[in-house]
Amino acid sequence: MDVILLERVGKLGQMGDVVRVKDGFARNFLLPRGKALRATADNKSRFEGMKAELQVRNLELKGGAEKVAATLDGKTIVVIRQASEAGQLFGSVTPRDIAGMLNADGAEVNRSQVTLNAPIKTIGLYKVPLALHPEVETNITVIVARSAGEAERVARGEDVTVRREQAEEDAAAAPEAAEAFFEPEAAKALREAGGAEAEASAQPDADQNKSAKPAKGKKKNTESTESSE
Repeated sequence: MDVILLERVGKLGQMGDVVRVKDGFARNFLLPRGKALRATADNKSRFEGMKAELQVRNLELKGGAEKVAATLDGKTIVVIRQASEAGQLFGSVTPRDIAGMLNADGAEVNRSQVTLNAPIKTIGLYKVPLALHPEVETNITVIVARSAGEAERVARGEDVTVRREQAEEDAAAAPEAAEAFFEPEAAKALREAGGAEAEASAQPDADQNKSAKPAKGKKKNTESTESSE
């Protein structure tokens, strides 16, 4: 479909340009949002009559967007969400959420102006673009964390998540650590609480430690004998 642009549209053209777009894009986005007209002979004449008015309106909107951009440029907002140890959110952070927080802070931002490619689903620090006007863009920083303290750590660049592989390794190493540092009774209790699998993995290490003790004593006796000689 050929349309006449009533404002600048990224990757398409400037106000007054006649461009060809997909029918669905024109019907679902450009035409209902007043960004374009069908490029018919009547609409071309209509555009020439309203061109001066459109230019004045565009300048006013651009000026307002520049003021908003000046207040938001470099701004950081913190979003607190529940998440797993690996950092996976129990939900997501959407353009609606971000726009709502900005509006609550006094800025006038529409969710359609928050240009996220996809909802945020993990803890971290994100640079989020805002398209406040076809000719005015800015960026804000969004920090997603489980608490205010964690948000400060994320801002410093710390990794606050625990990878699943590491968590599994730590759990598997617990019985062996008990054998090395605790009394035998405590190690046995930990193995029983961890289940049959933990007990099976800890037992060979226990047997190895027991067999190693006489050897250590024998070495000490040998050293004593050599010293006395």
